Amino acid sequence: MTEPFRSGFVAVVGRPNVGKSTLLNALLGQKVAIVSDKPQTTRNTIRGVLTLDHAQIVFLDTPGLHKPLHKLGEYMVKSALQALEDVDVVLWLVEAGRWTAADNHILAELAEVQQPLILVANKADQVSQGELEAFLERVGQKRAFAAALAVSALQGSNLGELVSLIVERLEEGPKYYPDDWLSDQPERFLVAEFIREELFLRTEEEVPHSVAVDVEEIKEVAEKNLMRIRATIYVERESQKGIVIGQGGRMLKEVGTSARLQMERLLGTRVHLELWVKVKKDWRNKPGALREFGYE
Repeated sequence: MTEPFRSGFVAVVGRPNVGKSTLLNALLGQKVAIVSDKPQTTRNTIRGVLTLDHAQIVFLDTPGLHKPLHKLGEYMVKSALQALEDVDVVLWLVEAGRWTAADNHILAELAEVQQPLILVANKADQVSQGELEAFLERVGQKRAFAAALAVSALQGSNLGELVSLIVERLEEGPKYYPDDWLSDQPERFLVAEFIREELFLRTEEEVPHSVAVDVEEIKEVAEKNLMRIRATIYVERESQKGIVIGQGGRMLKEVGTSARLQMERLLGTRVHLELWVKVKKDWRNKPGALREFGYE
């Protein structure tokens, strides 16, 4: 008898900087979500699609649940909670061996979740086996979980087991996306995220959180196997503009070069990237600016 094809939607939740985007990229085998060592990197709920012979899992990589400090933060938390409404399974990512006040907050937020909730202790490579077992036992007493598993998204350990745990809890269903799809996000969104990631990696303190990227043009030049992309980086203050451009334009050039290489891997073609930097004061607290940059 042929095994039924299973499919469904899986929300990945957790506090900021616990490794949600790293896990999603590792599961898919290719980058669809930006990664940095700074919290609150992900601002939108990003869908990543994993298609197997017998199943299709649509992952929703949500922004980290946290106490918002501005309207952008409020949007991010609302986006994360909305992702829980219509999914089939919820993965709750925590950091192996480390329980925080933010995790207590998320525990309360997940109290009403009726779907199977799988506890995933990430960064398992950073603690001993004894610490890991004690941690899972301690957290397992806080509520009933459908399953609990320790993984290392960075090293790729136990990811196959995690996929199996998810598939077991999905119902028989259709294939929502074509086999070769990794994400349903448009190219324009992913291109902007690559630019934002490079800024996250290279700037400090408040600067990376004050950045928005607006991709104004993506134009294919077929006869040259080339994609022309023009984007504007927005910051909130003049001093931040100087930091993003850098001395003699060095910072902006580094950002553009690294982002372009990522775009070429994504698009499978050469990319000519033009970047500009402008100031839009206090945009994170202005509903009109949030809508303009895609945070609705």
